[in-house]
Amino acid sequence: MPDTAASRLFLALWPDDAARQGLADWRDRWAWPAGAAPTRTDNLHLTLHFLGAAAANRVAALRTALSHQAAAAPFTLEFGRAELWPGGIAVVCPLATPAALAGLHAQLAQLLHGLELPVEERPFTPHVTVARKARQAVLPPGGPALSWHVVSGFALVQSMPAGQAYRVLHRFG
Repeated sequence: MPDTAASRLFLALWPDDAARQGLADWRDRWAWPAGAAPTRTDNLHLTLHFLGAAAANRVAALRTALSHQAAAAPFTLEFGRAELWPGGIAVVCPLATPAALAGLHAQLAQLLHGLELPVEERPFTPHVTVARKARQAVLPPGGPALSWHVVSGFALVQSMPAGQAYRVLHRFG
């Protein structure tokens, strides 16, 4: 396993190739201002929980606990909203949060609490970040009209330094 002593870790829905390409096609329809930082295609994902830095011994315990997590029922995310959030964060959002996604998020939060790992206190707002530093971006007309068929699994992901691609450490489900 890679050295994760100073790694930033998160749990995410990791798109298959078709969903990733649909998200990338939608990202490429925006008009980005100078200085915007569109998300690399191989980095597109939907974060379930951000964990922050974790020591290697905590990662092993987390992987073990996550491997015993019950699989969520399969669901589909129907994207149809593009938004520009405060701070210049450009996102695409599903039209609704499927009950299976909300349930998976809640189950993972409970597991993380049990491991004394951080859990975001703000309400869960599913989205895919398509760019940062995009305050003056022009949204394309209409929504992305993209379906992402999620097979019920999620991934433990490591943020690599200096804007490199994320590294999927393990897939669950």
